[in-house]
Amino acid sequence: MSSVLSVNVGAPAPRRGKSTPTGIGKLPVERIDVTDPGPKRRGPNGQGFSGVAGDFVGNGRHHGGSEQAVYAVAREELDHWALELGRDLPDGMFGENITTLGLDVDSAEYGDVWAIGSAVLRVSAPRVPCATFASTMGEPGWIRRFARRGRAGTYLAVVSPGTIRPGDPIALEPSYSGLRITHLLQAWLGDVSQMREALAHDHLDDESRGHFTRALAAREVS
Repeated sequence: MSSVLSVNVGAPAPRRGKSTPTGIGKLPVERIDVTDPGPKRRGPNGQGFSGVAGDFVGNGRHHGGSEQAVYAVAREELDHWALELGRDLPDGMFGENITTLGLDVDSAEYGDVWAIGSAVLRVSAPRVPCATFASTMGEPGWIRRFARRGRAGTYLAVVSPGTIRPGDPIALEPSYSGLRITHLLQAWLGDVSQMREALAHDHLDDESRGHFTRALAAREVS
């Protein structure tokens, strides 16, 4: 049975060479309370808004908001990278709020619903690797390597607020949207065919739709 192995929250921490802190380094806690944080926006000092109570989001321009409220990664994926990199990767190392066990997170489709604990979440967006992630990992060519594997976990929107704890089972309700979260990741990384496929879905979120539309338009102009 698919379940929650760990729930993780990040506190503000210094970023190498940057004046603004990051919350990417997350540590396991006994429980997380999740709610819809509202639209992506920038708060004091440019901070974002997480769907997890007490979770720090350092960059509100690129992170946080309703479609990136909660981030989930499979423990099996962390184990893959731990073996490849020859180092320990504890739960929360990739910045995930939920570390799952026995669930192929990367086979999720856009719109799938996860009931966990007393909360209901919806698969909403891919995690796109960024410079902060690369700096945290400290591995040569990390963004390229991570993107090439194409298994980055998924962001989840909060449909119904609630509490999630380690050991909670994960009940899945498939959307049958046909739009895999891995395909959305490739679209965000510039794959034209995947952008067009994503745009064909009526319920695609506004941020993705706008980004893909502008990217395709720019290609046509050039």
